[in-house]
Parts: sequence; C-alpha cells; structure tokens
Amino acid sequence: MKKFLLIILAIMTVCLSSGCINIGVDTAKDGNKIRIGVAIANANDKYASYLLDEMKNYSKSLKDIEVIFADAKKNSNTQLSQVENFISQRVDVIIVAPVYIDASKPITDKAKAANIPIISLMTPFENQSDAVSYIAPDSKQAATLEMEYLAKRMNYKGNVAIMMGPREDRAQRVRTETYHEVISKYPDMEIVAEQSAEWDRARGTVLMENWIESGKKIDSVAVNNDEMAIGALNTIEAAGKLGKITVGGIDATPDSLQYVKSGKLAVTVFQDAEKLSKASIDTAIKAAKGENVEKTISIKNELVTPENVDRYIAKWKNK
Repeated sequence: MKKFLLIILAIMTVCLSSGCINIGVDTAKDGNKIRIGVAIANANDKYASYLLDEMKNYSKSLKDIEVIFADAKKNSNTQLSQVENFISQRVDVIIVAPVYIDASKPITDKAKAANIPIISLMTPFENQSDAVSYIAPDSKQAATLEMEYLAKRMNYKGNVAIMMGPREDRAQRVRTETYHEVISKYPDMEIVAEQSAEWDRARGTVLMENWIESGKKIDSVAVNNDEMAIGALNTIEAAGKLGKITVGGIDATPDSLQYVKSGKLAVTVFQDAEKLSKASIDTAIKAAKGENVEKTISIKNELVTPENVDRYIAKWKNK
C-alpha cells in the first residue's frame, strides 16, 4: 500500500512540475477520444490568459475530445519537457505556442520522431516545415491599423516613440517593422525612441518615465501590446501629459477597452481570441484524423476606437 501511494505521489509531482491541466473525464488512452496536448508559452501574459480560457471553454463544448494544457512560464526547457510528457501520454496531436523560436527545434524533432502532428500557435517554429500548421493573428495588419490611426491623429507629423515586446519575439519584430514602414511614408514623422518593455505593464510604466525624464519631445507612443500601453498611460497621466501624448496598443483586452472608452488610450486592435482558439482546436482535430489542414491560418484583426469601443466591451461581457 505504501509503495502504491509513493507511485501515485510521484506521478502527481511530475504533472504539477510540468503544469498539466486536463480538460476531459478520462486520463487514460481512449480509442474513441481525440487527445490534444496544448503547451502555452506564458499563461501569465494577459492576452495569452484570455486565449487559454477560450481554448478551455471551446474544448469543453466538444464531444470525444480531451485537451491537456500546460504552461511553460516562459521557460523553453520546461516547454520541451511538457511536449515530452504529451508524447509519453500518447496524445494524438500537439499545439505549441513556442517560448522562443530559436529553442523550438527540439520540440518539432521530438514530435516528428514520435509521428505526432504538431501545430505552432502565435509564433512559428524554427523548423516550421515539420509542423502541419501555423496559426496566429495577422501581426502586420494589426500594426498597420494601429500606426495609420496614430499617424492620422498626429496629422502626419511629429515625434514617435516605439514601445516593443521582447526582442526575440516574432510578433514584436513584425509589429515594430510595420510601424517603421508606415512612419517612413510620412516625411514629417520621426522615430525618437525605441525600446522593449517585455509585454509588461509595470515595465511600460518605468520606460515611459525614463523617456519623459530624458526630456525627449514625444507626440505619440506606438505600443506593441495593450499592457505596456496602459503602463505608459499611467506615467503620462501622472506627469500631467494626457491629451499631449497619444498612445495606441494592440489586443483589445477588457482593461484596455476601458482606457479607450475613457479617452486615455487612442486606439487598440482587437485580436479575436475566440476565433483563434477555435481555429487551433479544430485544426488539431482535423490533423489527428489525418485530414488535410491549412499550412498557415492568419486571423484578421479589427480596429477599436472610442467610436466603436462599446461593441467590443459587449463582446467580453457576453463571455
């Protein structure tokens, strides 16, 4: 009996250390059930937390589908271990939001060796050709919507600061490059600052403080996500510069929508977590059944301004 309890404890420890959460009744392999392993890069990220919730809710609505969720907490080694656990649990298909592109090759190698189809979510794999599909919002379109709106608000002239996500992140790179492309079209607009705040609200607050204290003249801040934008706005408001510095973001989270409604945040871009979650799970199910799937699925985004913000607030309230 004691030996049995020790075995059970060991199994529980492995699952807890890898962040496993099962959605479904049975944990044993069921021939009539499709089992999907989902490895998220960082569930503490605001948008990722909403995406994870949508995936869980959608999974619960499906019959004969079991989904095992795992959170890497921004650790690529943890994520690799989680994928290895999925393989040992004999899942039928794996979805991964990679922590880092450069650290993702061992993940696809493991899945390929086990002959399990794998899908990249939000960020592509280094060896994307070994995956059956890549699913993500259209980052270029999102950044174009945001930056063009900010440019118009600036009357196409003035100084822009760019607040970025992590430098190694693909979405950050695409969004920042797109800001540059848009700004380059307007000769009277200039980039005067560009730095990462790591997707984080608190770091956005500190970075904006540093920019203001430096004495730089900033007319607008183009921000890669809403959490950093809110952080920047907190500093701008404390400095008495609301209305003098225009700020835009991306994600349209419930928090940021309230900032848009109040007039503090000029614009955000709605990335539809519900569509993204459904596309991910539905594609995984098709792949598990051996059906053909799209190699790339790009989810289009929507511009959110004070004029239409109530519609997006209602979307979240109806969840």
